[in-house]
Amino acid sequence: MKQGDEARVTVRDVAARTGLSIATVSRVLNGRANVAPHTRERVLAVMGELGRQAPRRRGKRATGVFVRCPYLLTDYFGLIVSAVAEACESHGLQVILNAGVAAQQDHVLTTLTGRRDVAGAVLILPPEPGAELVRLRDRGFPFVVVDPRTAPPRNLAAVSAAHFAGARRLTVHLIGLGHRRIGIIGGPRDWLASENRFAGYLSPLADAGVLPAPELIRFVAEPTTELGRRAAGELLDLPERPTALVAFNDKMAIGALRAAAERDLRVPGDLSVAGFDDIELGQACRPMLTTVRQPLGEMGRMAVHLLLRMLGGHRLDALHVELATELVVRESTGPVPDVFHGSGTGTRHSGTRPH
Repeated sequence: MKQGDEARVTVRDVAARTGLSIATVSRVLNGRANVAPHTRERVLAVMGELGRQAPRRRGKRATGVFVRCPYLLTDYFGLIVSAVAEACESHGLQVILNAGVAAQQDHVLTTLTGRRDVAGAVLILPPEPGAELVRLRDRGFPFVVVDPRTAPPRNLAAVSAAHFAGARRLTVHLIGLGHRRIGIIGGPRDWLASENRFAGYLSPLADAGVLPAPELIRFVAEPTTELGRRAAGELLDLPERPTALVAFNDKMAIGALRAAAERDLRVPGDLSVAGFDDIELGQACRPMLTTVRQPLGEMGRMAVHLLLRMLGGHRLDALHVELATELVVRESTGPVPDVFHGSGTGTRHSGTRPH
């Protein structure tokens, strides 16, 4: 087998590693029934050890890319899917789209290896457990995960944004403005992005000698505007309210802006608010939202690039690609109000309405 970037797994490689005949390995790859279960598992396990790309099958080359995005294609997800579709089209590949909330009930991954029209897949925030993704990998099916929900298993190609670094940069910005009592509105606890952003928010506070106050932290089941408004309302109604709020995404941050307006709090005069993602909605609101820009289009294009390399039989040197984020400072963040300077507790002054 060739070494380095041009290395590819062949039927002969798998046969040599397993001690089986080339004909037996071929029967496994072609999904034939006349193979003992333990033999099939042995071949699939060795394929997983040797690399991500299965030995090429004979026959007409498939040109379909299965794009699975079981969410509404608005804002965040729509931008990624659009970039994937455009990149596929430029390389003569056809997109087979599986999208929408209803698609979360589809059990499609187990069927992909048997589809002759599908060359590979791009899976966006897949809800399937890691073990199911590993099984798909071990069957030699090429795919790339975009924005993985959980930590991607070993030898799985994945593209994501630098969530920790982006959240850390945002909190450093707020600390530089004098904020210490910062409320955090996190996303779903079982999402890797939520975990990494949460850690990024907390890290600069620890560096500044500020212990995270549990009452200033909220997590929501879905990162929507309404749930962001509710969580922000709970934080702003505390006896000692925060001077700044950072939200898991821009939609939740916009919900926080509404909660502030309902309490006659001026942003950023009385309260700073920041989000994450930099969707267009954040620029349409008033004040315009300070946020962390994710390279959503580039994430989609990078996923297609990695998939093309896998389809070409190349071994990937970088399996987990993390793209840089950018802090975008706009109008929704400002210095901590004068009344909070010198106060270790950040006590709310009498001029701020709690209701």
